[in-house]
Amino acid sequence: MISALLLSFAVIFVAELGDKTQLVAMTFALRYRWWVVLGAITAATTLVHVLSVAIGHYLGAALPGHLLGIIAGAMFVFFGLWTLRGDSLSDEEKSRVQRASGIAFFVVTSAFFLAELGDKTMLATITLAADNDWLGVWIGSTLGMVVADGLAIIVGAVAGKHLPERVIQIGAAALFLLFGVFMLLQNVFASMPFWAVALGTVAVLALFALGLRALPQRYRPAVLKTAPADAEPAVAQP
Repeated sequence: MISALLLSFAVIFVAELGDKTQLVAMTFALRYRWWVVLGAITAATTLVHVLSVAIGHYLGAALPGHLLGIIAGAMFVFFGLWTLRGDSLSDEEKSRVQRASGIAFFVVTSAFFLAELGDKTMLATITLAADNDWLGVWIGSTLGMVVADGLAIIVGAVAGKHLPERVIQIGAAALFLLFGVFMLLQNVFASMPFWAVALGTVAVLALFALGLRALPQRYRPAVLKTAPADAEPAVAQP
């Protein structure tokens, strides 16, 4: 249970960094008291992850462990690509958050619950629960979400500034891809020793990074696009 709790905490914490629901938490923190927002997020997260763990637990019971490892690895690669693509609030979603009225706790709880349904953190929790202790996954995923969104609340309530999204997106995507590729290689090539799986993972990620770097600017994810080199450093005139 402890290992499932720690794993789930780490995975969901990383998944939530820079996610749309974290932006929702930050936006609400600018309007309501921090403890109301945090309590509402905790309630909504608990409910969503009960549903996620139930789905993952019963799905996992029906599938062989080897296949689960491959599915989990593929899902983590998907999460990595999703994170690399980036996530932001649309104008309509920003407007909906700003127009929210009524009792603050219920407003935030309902908004966060709906925003989390079908999100990558919910999918990650389902994946984890399919192959780990369900109680540990539930507690760990809920804590990971609350801590990550707590950071957004602090930023929204105290600093009112965005987190360094570029660094967070790239780091979170890299971790997901690392987990995913490792799990895929480990389960597809079950007889391969650990060091070979590790080297293979590094090689695959290196090739992926080189491939992204070779893409033209217009095809790269926004977070990997470099600033246009229009403005060159001024040269001092004699």
